[in-house]
Order: sequence, then C-alpha cells, then structure tokens
Amino acid sequence: MKITKISAIPASPGTTAHPMFNFPPWNYVFVKVETDEGITGWGDATCGPVAVASLVEEYGGMITGEDPFRIEELWQTIHHRYFTRGGPIQNSAQAGIEMALYDIKGKALGVPVYELLGGKMRDLIWTYGRWDGPSPESAAEFALSQLERGFTALKGDPFDHRGLFISYEAEKKAIDTLAAVRDAVGFEVELLVEVHGRLTPAEAIRIGNEMEQYRPFVYEEPVPFENIDAMEQVARGTNVPIATGERIYSPFTYFDLLQRQIVAMIQPDMIQTGGIGQMKRIAALAEAQYVGVQPHAIHGPMEVLAALHVDASIPNFKIHEGGMRPWFQDACIGELPTHKDGFYSVPEAPGLGAAIDEDWLAAHPPHPEPGWAPLLGTMPSKQFSKVASP
Repeated sequence: MKITKISAIPASPGTTAHPMFNFPPWNYVFVKVETDEGITGWGDATCGPVAVASLVEEYGGMITGEDPFRIEELWQTIHHRYFTRGGPIQNSAQAGIEMALYDIKGKALGVPVYELLGGKMRDLIWTYGRWDGPSPESAAEFALSQLERGFTALKGDPFDHRGLFISYEAEKKAIDTLAAVRDAVGFEVELLVEVHGRLTPAEAIRIGNEMEQYRPFVYEEPVPFENIDAMEQVARGTNVPIATGERIYSPFTYFDLLQRQIVAMIQPDMIQTGGIGQMKRIAALAEAQYVGVQPHAIHGPMEVLAALHVDASIPNFKIHEGGMRPWFQDACIGELPTHKDGFYSVPEAPGLGAAIDEDWLAAHPPHPEPGWAPLLGTMPSKQFSKVASP
C-alpha cells in the first residue's frame, strides 16, 4: 500500500465552540490521507490558525508514495525535515497526518487503533461535565443539571477577572462560586478548578489554600504555563493537586516538569504535542513519576476519537476531557461513542472509529471571522481601565 495524496480541509460548523462562554465559531482543519488501495484515513490538525493546512500539505508531499504502515518512520521524517521543529503549528500538522495513518492501518488490519497501542486496559472512559456559570447560584444550578446527565465529575472556571492580577471582588466571587457548587453537589462529585493561567504565584497560593476546604480534584494551570519555576512555587505552597500541560508541546519540557514532581496530572493536547505516538511517550514519562494523564481533546471528532484510544491503552489514565459536540455526528460517517453515567464507551470500529463526511465539509466552509481564545473576565479591572471617548 502507498500514500497517494494528503489533503488538509479547513471547515467550520458555524456554531459557538462553547455554549457557556459563548465563544465565537472555530475553524477546524481536517486531514485526509488517501492510498492506492482505496483506504482513506482521517485526522485533525486544528490549532487555531488555518495556516496549518498549508503545512499539512507541504509535509504530505514529502511522504506521498510511502508505505502508510510505517507510521513512526514517517512521523520522524517530517519532524526532522527542517532545522526548526516543534511548536504548536508544526506539531499539529504532524499530528493530523499521523492520526490519519493510524486510521488507515487500523482499517486495513480490521482492528480499532487501541489494538495498535497495546490493547485496552479499560472498557469505559471516565469523563467530566461542567460547572460554569456567571454567578455562584447559576453555576450551582448548571452543575446540578450536569448530574442529571450522569456526570460524576465536573470542571469549571470561576475566575471573572481580566489580565493577570485579580481583584478582591473577583477572588471572592471565584471562591463563593466553588463553595456554592460544592454545597449543591456534595463531596461525592469530583470538582476540577481551571484558571487558564491567569494568576500570579502569590495569588494562586492564597486562593488555592482557601479553596482546599472544598477538595478540588485538581487546580488547573493556576499560573501562566511558560514558567515552570512559578508553577513549582504554587505546588510547594498549597496542598491542592496541580494540573497543567494543555499548552506544553514538547516531551522534553514534560521531562523537566515531571522530574521536579510539580504536578499530579498532566494534560497534553492530542494535536499540539504531535499526535498519538507523542502522547504515549509523554504518558510513559508521567507514569515513572506516578502522575495521571488527561489528554486535552477539545477540537474535532477525530481528535476526540484518538484521545479515547489513548485513554483506553495507557496505565496512568486519570480522566477524559473533550466530549462529543452536537455537530460531530452530522460531520461524521459512523456511530460515535456515547456517554452514559459519566463514562464514554471505547470506539470499536476499525481505525479511529469514524470518517468525516465530505458533503458536510463542502457545506461548512471556514468561518471568515473565527475566534479562538475568548477575552476572559467581565469584572472591572484597575489595570484595564479606559476613559470613554468623547
């Protein structure tokens, strides 16, 4: 079997990417790998800018004519092609191609991808819902609605300040929100607190110590991700388990983070760390330090499917992020895994478990004004104050 063509297809479902935060529409980059035996594989290279599509096709030209079964060799070939390598754009292009190669190999052999990763260690994948809301009362109400759907773990971002420096009012609101949600759902439900890297170390320690009484499952990205020393300062100053990693792109950075025993859980992005093989390598590094893994999978359906295969096959899986958005089934051919009682089933069809509907792609071109990261925070800020124009 030989690769005959690799294409990148940007598309947008045209809907908000997150109903609670009202994100603007995202553009997704779907990767299609075709072969001379008629087997097609699909992957996801989404990382924000659609410029990644050009790199997918540039890399694709380098390995057209090669054997798609030689996944690691092809990944290393494109990874080392240029003197500069790594980072979210290059990693995402590699990941989209690699996912599609795994999809092809699984389909050709008639097995789900987890069989290519050592087989299943679990039949169900624990996942979480959300506990977000604009006020403590609304967050508690939303959390209860998630319990009605069967979730036994919930994650929320209660921080409503702008920039890096939190006001007293925003700090109180965040703590009050977590307290209200904990009071509503009880201690049997796990609550994850995410910050999106928006506190200083001193603030993160103070707030973490105040939140400890509500037993957060993890305290995610309490300070900006770039400075591991700052993250270590927070970890040493609070008893709340720290999580980070969705914006860490290299196993070499993870090696440093994990050796210093800063975190209880890592969250490598399925796409932006380079794909399935990199995820397995990073998970092995974490296993040696007794650290759990939660793949960050918030993009398209092929990424979420790939994450479920990794979840099923690693010993230190902790919890799954990234659910099946309402538009996924419309965009896919094949049945997607279902959620029940806080768990997803593992994909069992050959390959990743589904294919992208090309008619859907044609009907959903890229959005002309896409968004990505929202302007987080609505409360007044002394650092972002402005004088009204006359």
